[in-house]
Amino acid sequence: MTDPLAEMVQLLQPGAPFSKVVSAAGRWRVHRPEPDKTFYGVNLEGRCRLDAEGQAPIVLEPGDFILIPSTQGFSMSSLESAPEDTDSVPVALGHGEFRLGEPDGPPDVRYLVGYCVFGAPDASLLVPLLPRLIHVRGEPRLTTLVQLVTDECRAQRPARDVILARLLEVLFVEALRSTAGTSASSGLLRGLADERLAVALRRLHEAPTRAWTVEQLADEAALSRTAFFQRFQRVMGMAPMAYLLTWRMALAKHLLRQGQASVAEIAERVGYRSVNTFGVAFTRHVGMPPRRYATQALRDTASEDVGLLTPRLLPSMAAA
Repeated sequence: MTDPLAEMVQLLQPGAPFSKVVSAAGRWRVHRPEPDKTFYGVNLEGRCRLDAEGQAPIVLEPGDFILIPSTQGFSMSSLESAPEDTDSVPVALGHGEFRLGEPDGPPDVRYLVGYCVFGAPDASLLVPLLPRLIHVRGEPRLTTLVQLVTDECRAQRPARDVILARLLEVLFVEALRSTAGTSASSGLLRGLADERLAVALRRLHEAPTRAWTVEQLADEAALSRTAFFQRFQRVMGMAPMAYLLTWRMALAKHLLRQGQASVAEIAERVGYRSVNTFGVAFTRHVGMPPRRYATQALRDTASEDVGLLTPRLLPSMAAA
């Protein structure tokens, strides 16, 4: 049976190559306004407060994992309230660790933070399908991974950054899987947790080429057309046909980047009988015709390959 979450993760190609350990004491507050970045955090010890726009405040406990794929901004702060206009400046302590608040004495909290990156150029199509905020606590598998991350952060072993990046990639996927079935905000995870909608979603992913109608998807979910449409809109955050179109465009971009099929073949593989119809839909949602997108994707890939072989990049990579 097709696994929609696995398909989405494979297309997103998530990675977590950049992270830092932050310790803090006293009163402090940091604000992160970048809504276009996917933020993650692992609370290693102590407690602190997370305030994300549109969400209730959360007190993070040791072992908690948070993932914010898309939000208008958020802040992290000490439990003892700091002024709203405070934006503490982190001080580098060395070995990739930073300090907030009072510079001396034992920390009240210590956490690992960073930004996820996505290898897929079409991530902007898929990230909105994730919840706006993921908070996982008390999941045994996740706790084990967090403990591995904590141990790796505390020890200065060889290849530490490489191990951390791989562990965080697994944490990302495990957090998504753990969140399914909880009160996640609208998106694919909440849809898969809905017994009726999950059936329709899996059928849609199994056969994206089928000329689906709302009535047919409603039959798969054993709901009336109106009940299915309203439930899908509320749980997924978009209409059924909008979701189908989003998924088809993501698949089409993936196939075009591979460069192993013609536009006509790709159009058929994502559910379009007419190349012209596919071209119009693709151009409207991506901003350029399929052939131009494929040419640009191949050119970008070639440039990346050349860049990897350029010796002058090595010093800058080491400096980073």
